[in-house]
Amino acid sequence: MAAKPGLSSPLNARWSPELLAKAARIRLIAFDVDGIMSDGRLYFSATGDELKGFNILDGLGLKQLMAAGITVAVITGRRSPLTERRMANLGITHLLQGREDKRVALQELIHGMPISADDIAYMGDDLPDLPAIRFAGLGLTVPNGYWLVQEHADYCTLAGGGEGAVREVCDLILTAQGRLDDALAPYLELQG
Repeated sequence: MAAKPGLSSPLNARWSPELLAKAARIRLIAFDVDGIMSDGRLYFSATGDELKGFNILDGLGLKQLMAAGITVAVITGRRSPLTERRMANLGITHLLQGREDKRVALQELIHGMPISADDIAYMGDDLPDLPAIRFAGLGLTVPNGYWLVQEHADYCTLAGGGEGAVREVCDLILTAQGRLDDALAPYLELQG
């Protein structure tokens, strides 16, 4: 049985026509890690091992974006084997770690790609992310992000970083591009 036509996120009413128009253009999205894919806290064990929590909802949303043909990248200021492992697990091959200048990293990433700034989204939460947010055609942040970043972003999610904010953005882009129904259909089909 096919999915019902016209499935949409309950957030549709919150998404303006201007926001949806920007999201409809996106061909590549880049994310910061700490504060976006995680809650921004750094946990260390007694032996000095670093621990991070990643939200499983975000992971599936990222896979749905990639299945829809959207390139997903991660640009982070820190180097972390945990981040490398999580991105490999998700199939994200564009991972730039140890990059404080996120705009330059984003420009390097798209160098040689037939893509313009208007086709890019960037999601970050703090000042090192601000130049990339301002460069990208669609700048995104979270409610637990720094206030100045929120002022410059095109959209601030309802969910906090590490609490499904990435999934919210994935749904926004899929909805704007008319691909959310296709992404959800396999989960709505009856098994028989």
